[in-house]
Amino acid sequence: MIQISQLSHSYGQRRQPPRPALLDLNLAVAANTLFALTGPNGGGKSTLFRILSGLSLPSQGSVRINGIDTLRNPQAVRQLLGVVFQHPALDKHLTILENLRIHADLHHIDRHTFQERLASDLGWSGLADRLHDRVGTLSGGTARRVELIKALLHRPPVVLMDEPTNGLDPGARRDFFDNLLHLRRALGLTILFTSHLFDEAEQADRVAILHQGRLLASGSPAELRNQLGQEMVILQTPQTEDRQQLLQLLAQRPAIRVTEHAQELRLTGIDADTLQRLLFHHREQFQSLAMHHPTLEDVFIHHTRTGNAP
Repeated sequence: MIQISQLSHSYGQRRQPPRPALLDLNLAVAANTLFALTGPNGGGKSTLFRILSGLSLPSQGSVRINGIDTLRNPQAVRQLLGVVFQHPALDKHLTILENLRIHADLHHIDRHTFQERLASDLGWSGLADRLHDRVGTLSGGTARRVELIKALLHRPPVVLMDEPTNGLDPGARRDFFDNLLHLRRALGLTILFTSHLFDEAEQADRVAILHQGRLLASGSPAELRNQLGQEMVILQTPQTEDRQQLLQLLAQRPAIRVTEHAQELRLTGIDADTLQRLLFHHREQFQSLAMHHPTLEDVFIHHTRTGNAP
């Protein structure tokens, strides 16, 4: 559904060297997929979102959506897209219904079709009794539901969202993603969203982690986590001679992968016998030990702290 090929983009002004934001990015998003672009702020997510939504042109490379080149036929591509921006794009002085009617008129949706689609969308959104509320009085979660209804009014096959849960409390975030999963199934949508929150990206079918403008890793959340094994051992140890001795000891065991992060040593690939010997013979060299299943944040840290980052 979305094909990104050798995409690069740089920012810069006259007499200043260009500052790369995306570097030779290749990525494919299949139809009917909930896809997350994640990574730290400054990694290239927002730049890629602006290019996909038609707000910026790439310095080089191409983007195809449903087989249509976004540079050669931007008008046709716009009809395929529903876009939810990070900052609200609703008129807070108007009611929900007034905002939606304006958007329907912009897309030349006749009144009968508008009423039919609105009735359907009010079912999942729970906003049937709020249509005459002014947008300025809505909570963040409710306003986000209105944004999503607006983006779907012309029934696009692809929805793009930039940090869609920004400013929402945990309950509103959970409800928002429940709605996304329902809509993906009910309407057969391809949904791509950006988020700097790794735990949020865990809810997607597929994930791409961007770092310094490059693709660091991509796959399903399970595939990415499995790169680090089933369980991770975390040793709390300060920057002392004991820490260096531990690192030297672990370096003698090539099967164990070690990632240093703040006051922690994160170990993957360690077997039960080695762990038992570590606890018995070297307990005084670390403050505490914990075990947990790897997360997408662990995947990011592993790639960037072990020399595997681009």
